[in-house]
Amino acid sequence: MKITDVTGCAGSVILILAASAFLPVLGPFIRLLIPLPFLYYSSKLGQVEGIKTCVIVLLIMALISRLTGNSSLLIFTIEFSIFGLIISELFRRELSFGYTVILGTGLMLFTGMIFLFIIGLQKGVTPLDMIHDYLDIIQSSFHEVVVYYEEKGLDEEKIAEQKEIFQLLSKLILRIYPSLIIIGTGFITWVNIVVSRPLFRFGGVKYPDFGQLGRWQAPEKLIWCVIAAGFAMFLPVSGIRLLAENCLIVLSVVYFFNGLAIVIFFFNKYNIPTLARIVLYLVIIIQLIFIVILTFAGLFDQWADFRKIHNKKTS
Repeated sequence: MKITDVTGCAGSVILILAASAFLPVLGPFIRLLIPLPFLYYSSKLGQVEGIKTCVIVLLIMALISRLTGNSSLLIFTIEFSIFGLIISELFRRELSFGYTVILGTGLMLFTGMIFLFIIGLQKGVTPLDMIHDYLDIIQSSFHEVVVYYEEKGLDEEKIAEQKEIFQLLSKLILRIYPSLIIIGTGFITWVNIVVSRPLFRFGGVKYPDFGQLGRWQAPEKLIWCVIAAGFAMFLPVSGIRLLAENCLIVLSVVYFFNGLAIVIFFFNKYNIPTLARIVLYLVIIIQLIFIVILTFAGLFDQWADFRKIHNKKTS
């Protein structure tokens, strides 16, 4: 372990945190990259030296947190540093891309629950109570928006419409909150795995051979989970229906990425320029209809085989 590695890791974390604080629009997305320095230096230095570097960086962040009076900053950094170390260990095991994302997401969720439990012990509440408090904050924020409209003298009919929309959104978030947590954690995992690839190549660090991401496909047996969840939606038990709704939402995201892999496959096949790819990716993200189309494309790819990869596997 060298001083340059410690300063590089600590400086990268501080830079990401500063950028997320001073860039209001891109800030939340930049903050998702905090695990990246820990992932990079742990992969570069090895497991033991990586953990030592991580501990020293966390001590530096503890000092900064103490000076700024922001205790949540340290907790946030600790959680994401562990996440970076977890992904680094998964990289060493050279698993497939799908298993790396799934295991990384599951371990991150487990780590997050442990942190909620520890913070809850300090506050004398359970993790479920903390989640309920967070959901109450979301509901109160909706109420504040309605109050703001009323103070500005907005038309009563429009205010009533806004109240109805916010009530529906509030109920929807309460129902699908578990799936939102899983999807958000999976997205963080996916982003750090994908973004780390050019960083590893630039730094000369070994990156796992995931093969061509354009050829990735959701497991064939996963379709039975979709069918089971679809039938469960019609059962009279509300708890089972709630579980089925959240399962379908998570599975739809999996098949969306399957559809995105199809797009990447054809981008590579026809050598689409990088700038054109970025524009098309932005269009996909902005337009809901393309997200729906890619989700169904990923779902039916099991049978349609849009990339003709099943025939090649058979031969």
